[in-house]
Parts: sequence; structure tokens; C-alpha cells
Amino acid sequence: MKKLILTILFCAISKTVLAQQPVPVKPRVLVSTDIGGTDPDDNQSMIHLLMYTDKFDVEGLVSSPSYGEGNKQEILRTIDLYEKDLPKLQKHVRGLASPKYLRSITKQGRKGPAPYKGFITPTEGSDWIIKCALKKSKQTLWILVWGGLEDLAQALHDKPEIQKNIKVFWIGGPNKKWSANSYAYIAENFPDLWFIESNSSYYGFFSDNVAENLNEKNYYKNYINEAGFLGKDYKNNRYEGRLKMGDTPSLLYMMDGDPNNPMKESWGGSYVNIHRSPRIIFKRNTTAQDTVPVFSILEFHFKGPIADISGDSPCITMTVQAEIGEQKWDGFYLGDGNYVVRYCPKRTETLTYRVTSAIPGFETQNGTFFVSNFWPGKSNTTDYNLGKDWYSDRPNPELYDDIWQGGKTVLKWRSDVLLDWAKRWEWLR
Repeated sequence: MKKLILTILFCAISKTVLAQQPVPVKPRVLVSTDIGGTDPDDNQSMIHLLMYTDKFDVEGLVSSPSYGEGNKQEILRTIDLYEKDLPKLQKHVRGLASPKYLRSITKQGRKGPAPYKGFITPTEGSDWIIKCALKKSKQTLWILVWGGLEDLAQALHDKPEIQKNIKVFWIGGPNKKWSANSYAYIAENFPDLWFIESNSSYYGFFSDNVAENLNEKNYYKNYINEAGFLGKDYKNNRYEGRLKMGDTPSLLYMMDGDPNNPMKESWGGSYVNIHRSPRIIFKRNTTAQDTVPVFSILEFHFKGPIADISGDSPCITMTVQAEIGEQKWDGFYLGDGNYVVRYCPKRTETLTYRVTSAIPGFETQNGTFFVSNFWPGKSNTTDYNLGKDWYSDRPNPELYDDIWQGGKTVLKWRSDVLLDWAKRWEWLR
């Protein structure tokens, strides 16, 4: 009996040790999001953020859709709903941000991907990133990127010195596909930037390897169930309440553990240093024998007619047939008859592509290649060399969740996170 009691006590103590360790100082955060675009998970993550603004010093909400129809009006619409629910939330917690303040820091960033060089012109959003980064503070500004990197790349280009004042947590994966040019610019020109790219760990947050009451189909009906104006809006999109929230791990990372040490466990995952980012250049059409690492930057170079075309103007199109369907990417003219398009695969599969152009004399190109499921994979002489503070998904085989590298470092805490959030939904009833 004594042994049984000791075992129970040990388990209880162990659970206490492993439970949430709140970040001791409110972090300064600026969120860059493609909310309102093709994937409603940003709407879900924005609702989560607004319900937890007591945990952050939110300094910016920037609309940065490299793909889709995202816009700052969708951020403002969600703030309107938050304002209606705020009185109920304030009965239980202090320090929630005022709607008026949140509206004042909501800015419009670039719409659409950057050209090959990775930047183009300043936006309200990129200027706001610079302003916040230059603000005198003893604390670092954390930039949490849920969509494209275009506004961050533009800010770094326009004011390179801000890199010493910021730390970045980017939800990469599919966002890296659409933001390949801006990512390439940052990796090549700012390798010493403090940067986490979560290309696949974040998938652990919408894994169904959890208790049935908390899975993506049941969480809404069990814990949200139209609570408040935010709860009703949560299912007012094509997900119909099905929980995804792939961007939320960036917030969770700032709520738990030690954000300055990505290698420790936290609600938002655990990461490792990477000292290179794969960049593979093809000056020929690829075949099924060509294998590239998932999440790598691929450059396809083609020869064509000499033309008078701006380097910022798309002039060729790469059409890729993938598991998700057909998708198209713009390519650009480098001069002297040289053309290029970048692509970043987001999952293991065999891909085929076709490159076309309306330019007279440009020959249609076709190819295929295989994507391996290990990042960053073997080294290449053309890789981007990174500094000591670049982090990404843990490669340990036992930490994969299904096909997603590092997914279990986020999945491990998903139940704790969702039960903590459930308390706040109860406040809105």
C-alpha cells in the first residue's frame, strides 16, 4: 500500500514538473498574418490570440498575405467581435488589450508574393515592423509570422539594423512555398538573424492523436459550442468549427517555457540549431531520379530568348501537379536570356511540373522529381549558410507525428493547451 501511495505521489509531482511554466515577463509581440485568405486557420488563431492578450504586449497586427485574399479588414472584423465579448472576459482576467488600441496597431502589408529578389516596395506593414523594432525597450521584439515573409524581408531590406532587435518565429511549411523568394532573400542576406522556422512541428497542433473529446471534430461541440460572439464566428467558415489552428504554436511558444531557448520544451514545440538551409539549383529539367529534401528552396533556371523585361515582372509560369492539386508559381527574367522560378515542396511526394511563357521563342519545359521526408537533408554546395541562432524542426524519428518531422514536440502539450483554453470559453457563456 505504501508503495502504491508513493507511486501516486511521484506521478503527481512529475505532472507538476511537466506542467506549464509561464513566461515570467510579458513578451513584446508583433503578429504578421494572412488572415482572410484561403485557409481559415488564421481566423481561429486570431481568436485565440485575442482571448489571451493579457499574456502579451501586442505591438502590431499586420496583414501579410503572400497568397490568397487576406486583408487587415478581417483582423478589424475579429477585433469587433472581441470587443463584444470583452466585458465577460474582463470579469475573470485583467490586462486584456483594449479594442481601440488593437485597431490602432492593425496595418496592411504586402498582398501577394515578392519578385525573385525577395522584396519590392515598403508597405504600411513593413514600415510598422521597423517602427516597433526601433522602439527603445529592454526587451526583444518577437515577430510571429503566420503567413508570408514579404513584409519582414522588406523591413530588413529598408532598415537592416533592426535584425539585432528582433527574434522571429515563422510558421513555414506551405507558407514557405508562397514566400520562397522572400525567404531566400532573408536566409542569404541575414543569416545571423535569430529565427525559428517551424516547417512541420506545428502540424502536431492539429493532429488527431489526442483524446477523442479534444480532437478536431469534437473540441468545438464539447468546449466552444457558440460561446460568445467569438465562439459563433469560430465555425463561420469552411472549417465549420473543425479545429486546425496551425499558426497557434507560435503564440504557445511565447506563453510557456523559455522563449530564448528553443531547444527546451514548450507548448509551442522544441527545436534544434540548423547551420544551413538547403538550396538546390537545376539548370536542366529534372527526372524521377532527382530527389530533394522537403522544405528546400529549389531554383529552376532556363535559357530563352533575350528580352526587354523588368526583373520584377513575372514572365514565366511553373504549373506543379501535387497531391493537393494543381498550383502555379511565377518566374522571372534575370537578363541575357536567363529565366528562373523558385519552388519549395511542403511534403514528401513525387511532383511534376510544366513551365510555360507567352514570350515568343520560349520553349515549354517539363520535368518531375521526388521529395524526401527529411529536413534539411544532405548538404549542397549551393545551400544558404546560417548563423548560430537559426532553429528548425527536430529530426529524431521518434518525434515525427505521422509524416511530420518534430510534430510530437507540439502534440505532447496539445491537450494541456486546449483544456486551458476551454476555461476561457466557459467565461463567455
